[in-house]
Amino acid sequence: MGSLIFINLTTTGLTKCGARLQNVVMKQKLSLISTVTVSLAMAIALGSSSAAALEPASVTHGLRGHSHLLNGTSTNWSGYAVETNLKTPLSGAVSDVSGSWVVPTVVCPIRSTNYSSAWVGIDGYSGNTVEQTGTEMDCQRGRAQYYAWYEFYPQSEIAVSTVAVHPGDVMKGDVTFAGTNTFVVTITDQTTARSFSLSHRMNGTARQSAEWIAEAPSSWFGILPLANFGTMNFTNSTATLNGHAGTINDPSWQNDPLTMVTSGGQPKDALLPLSTDGTSFGVNWLHN
Repeated sequence: MGSLIFINLTTTGLTKCGARLQNVVMKQKLSLISTVTVSLAMAIALGSSSAAALEPASVTHGLRGHSHLLNGTSTNWSGYAVETNLKTPLSGAVSDVSGSWVVPTVVCPIRSTNYSSAWVGIDGYSGNTVEQTGTEMDCQRGRAQYYAWYEFYPQSEIAVSTVAVHPGDVMKGDVTFAGTNTFVVTITDQTTARSFSLSHRMNGTARQSAEWIAEAPSSWFGILPLANFGTMNFTNSTATLNGHAGTINDPSWQNDPLTMVTSGGQPKDALLPLSTDGTSFGVNWLHN
C-alpha cells in the first residue's frame, strides 16, 4: 500500500490549486480508512478462514451468553452449571469447584484459525465475574496450539508458561475461595505432574455458581469460531456449596445442562449424558 503525503497549506494566499490538492489528500485519507474498515469487516465475516490469529492476552472466557434456564442453550458455553437454586441463587454459597478433563486433539484445516477451551470456575452463570482456570486448544493459521491459563473475568486470560500442555494429557483444575475476596486457582497436568497455583484478590464476586465448561472463547470481535475438538471429556467434577461437597447432580442444589448454539439456535456441539454419580460427562463438537 502506497504512503500518503501530507502537505501543510498554511500560506496566506492559499490558491485554488492548493485547495484542490488539499481536497485530494483528504479523499486519499478517507479512502484508506474505508479500505481498512471494509477489510476488517470481511475478515470478521469470513470467520475461521480469514480471522487473524490472536495472542492469549486478546482472548477472554466470558459470561454465559444468552442462555435459558434448565436444559439451557448458550452461544459460548457447553457443560454444566450448579447453583443453590437456578432462579433465586444464594450469593456467597460457592467456595470450591474442581474437575478433570482430557486435552482433546484439535483438527486444524489449512490456514484455519479457531478456538476452544476447557475450564472449571466459579461465577459467570448468573454473575458479572468469572474466577476460572483451564486449557486452550486452538488452531492458529492451520497449526494446533495448546496451553494452560487462568482468568479473573472481566480481565483477559493469562497463559501459564510453566505447565506445558499436550493432547491426551489429563488436566485438573481447581478454584477455591480463600476468604476476604481472595481466590486460589490451581491447574495441574496430572500426566506430567506439573502444576501452577496463584492467589488473587477479586472484588464484587457473587459466588453463586460453579461450572465445568467447554467454551468458544471471545475477543473484541465477539465470540470466536469454535475449533474442532472432537470430544471433550470431563471427570471428577465436584463443588462445595454452603459447606457441603458434592457432584453435579447432588440433591442439595440444582444443575443446568448447557448446549452451545449459534445466534440462530443451531447446535454447535452435543452435550453427552451425565454419569449416574454426577462426576463425568462429554461434549461432542459439531461445527464452528
